Amino acid sequence: MQLHILKGYIQNIYLVQDTAGLLLLDGCSRADIATVCEYIQQQLGMPLTALKLIMVTHMHPDHAGGAHKLRRLTGARIACHPKAPRWYSGLLGRTAHIIDVSLTWWVANRLGKPKRHIWYTPILKPDLLLQDEQYLPDFPDWQVLYTPGHTDHDLSLWHVPTKQLYIADLIVSVKKRLVPPYPVCHPNQYKQSLQRVNRLEPSQLYFAHLPPRDGGSINFEAILAQAPTLPKNHWHSMRNRIAHALGRQSRSH
Repeated sequence: MQLHILKGYIQNIYLVQDTAGLLLLDGCSRADIATVCEYIQQQLGMPLTALKLIMVTHMHPDHAGGAHKLRRLTGARIACHPKAPRWYSGLLGRTAHIIDVSLTWWVANRLGKPKRHIWYTPILKPDLLLQDEQYLPDFPDWQVLYTPGHTDHDLSLWHVPTKQLYIADLIVSVKKRLVPPYPVCHPNQYKQSLQRVNRLEPSQLYFAHLPPRDGGSINFEAILAQAPTLPKNHWHSMRNRIAHALGRQSRSH
């Protein structure tokens, strides 16, 4: 197994090369499609059809945005957790999708990246739905771990023989400190997911927005101590701002 790490629009792209072909550990952003295709053809010297499986760890723009078009270009199958296709459903879901696309542009601007076309359909149409601890089709050394909290459908991907683990957005960095991501939609589940990862004692951890790290170097207790006790997402932030504004207004009278 070879793991190729590509620099994406705002995140790392992990492309696995194995005897069965190529496996993409996350669906990237729409802006990353050319990067992936060029790497497969020019750096690896392989046809696009070598890509067999595209995992979507969760539905945010930098993890799901390129999945549909990459499937059309390569013929690969898309796999995700059963809850993922419903994440952006309904009026509130569509609103959240617009906010998340805007946040992706905001992050890109902070990274000094130009504004790119990243819009994608908010409703994923997967070929495969994978539950906790299932093994990936065609890639039996890889196992799905259900690690919710950031969303209700987050997946991590565990390479069983080497104990290497890709955890997507489960941990991020702010001012060089490892912290929980934004949003954390399900705080209790988030803490359980972190504890699960800690118990696995991974040899190596791979992140969407950080360089790889030795598993033993992560202070999970410090990150757990920073985890919110209430949901921390768009809706709760908006509600809190409204409540704060109303409270100030009532005090002024």
